[in-house]
Amino acid sequence: MTLQEAQQTIDTWINTTGVRYFNELTNMAILTEEVGEVARIIARQYGEQSFKASDKNKELADELADVLFVLICIANQTGVNLTDALAKNLAKKTIRDSERHKNNEKLK
Repeated sequence: MTLQEAQQTIDTWINTTGVRYFNELTNMAILTEEVGEVARIIARQYGEQSFKASDKNKELADELADVLFVLICIANQTGVNLTDALAKNLAKKTIRDSERHKNNEKLK
């Protein structure tokens, strides 16, 4: 699925199953909550924290998908074309960082 297809699929889902978009501020709060859930899994799976019983059925892929879903909702309701935005952002990073990472001693 392309980003454009994802944006259209989620828009259709929101307007049928979800009834309507939550407002932008609510979605920003939900996005923050979902990112926190990703951080919790990362801290336990790759970090030094141990899993709690309530964490054991959580899957990183599912939590990342939750983040992507809400991010796409915010893009849709604010008129952002994520395909165009990502292409523009990668072009910016390519120009800005063309030598920066190659010259970073920490990455060698």
